[in-house]
Amino acid sequence: MDSNEARDVFQAQSHVYKHIFNFVSSMSLKCAVQLGIPDIINSHGRAITLPELVTALQLHPAKTGHVHRLMRLMVHSGFFATKQVCMNQDEREEVAYDLTPSSRLLLKDKVPSMLPIVTAMLDPAFTTPWQFLGKWFRGNELTPFETAHGMGLWEYGDKNPEFNSLFNETMASDSGMMNLVIKDCKPIFEGLSSLIDVGGGTGTVARILCEAFPNLKCTVLELPQVVANLPDSANLKFIAGDMFNAIPPADAILLKLTLHDLSDEECLKVLKKCREAIPDSGQGKVIIIEIVINEEKDEHESTEAKLFFDMLMMVVVTGRERSEKEWEKLFLEAGFSKYKITPIFGLRSLIEVYP
Repeated sequence: MDSNEARDVFQAQSHVYKHIFNFVSSMSLKCAVQLGIPDIINSHGRAITLPELVTALQLHPAKTGHVHRLMRLMVHSGFFATKQVCMNQDEREEVAYDLTPSSRLLLKDKVPSMLPIVTAMLDPAFTTPWQFLGKWFRGNELTPFETAHGMGLWEYGDKNPEFNSLFNETMASDSGMMNLVIKDCKPIFEGLSSLIDVGGGTGTVARILCEAFPNLKCTVLELPQVVANLPDSANLKFIAGDMFNAIPPADAILLKLTLHDLSDEECLKVLKKCREAIPDSGQGKVIIIEIVINEEKDEHESTEAKLFFDMLMMVVVTGRERSEKEWEKLFLEAGFSKYKITPIFGLRSLIEVYP
């Protein structure tokens, strides 16, 4: 083996190791969140040195070196930044840690926040099924989640109220990100008088829309256990129901992160119910917020994140993330004639589907 071949082999070795240990990054992030490091730095009011951080964490000084190693990885991963600060009268500089845009998304009691998403997605309920992925391929269960837990995700949530609460908080947290772009959505929602948010959880998105468009009457259609005891307001109400059976009529139907949970056959059933619910006058539409995979045009990191989501859908439910061609096939089979895709939600797009 010559030197070039040896170099290629060692590069390949590094690549394999990186993917073997990808879990180290996510588990270290979970640890940083559990320790409350983002909030400690935020409360400190400025970049925090390692000794200050250890003191704020109320850890024994013997853990200082371990905290340094954790923070070194988190800095490398882009969750924190380092800067030189002057700490003493002799102007001796020390390294201090500061927040980045990513860690600002992990602060408690801030909007938007991804803190509940980190907590939920790295919970053993979600991480354990990945250990059963190979076994699932050779078995008969619907999902690796079922292989791991003996039941599907939704049944598991029904039987584990604490997990169900965490999951609903995660969905609400994700929906809160809509506040960042609602001003760009005015042409999409203006002119509508009624909207049904199908699978709208506890109503986070519907409330955002009601505040932005006071003349819009919103209804959240959800399972009984999700909307039980949720109060109605002047232009927002909650109704218990099953989207596979019936969807109330409205100018527009909203489906946010609902269809990616479902198989193509289930998607068709829901989309056909949506088609029945909107007017035939041409004014009605279905508004979908979902990932659209585009490996040719998307940046590598965006594509990787979308493919991770696709695998997640395979592991925990029977759904998938879809390309534009796959979305189009579903729309046409459900009886729609045209659609428009607007990529304004980061990894996700807003899709308007018309009769």
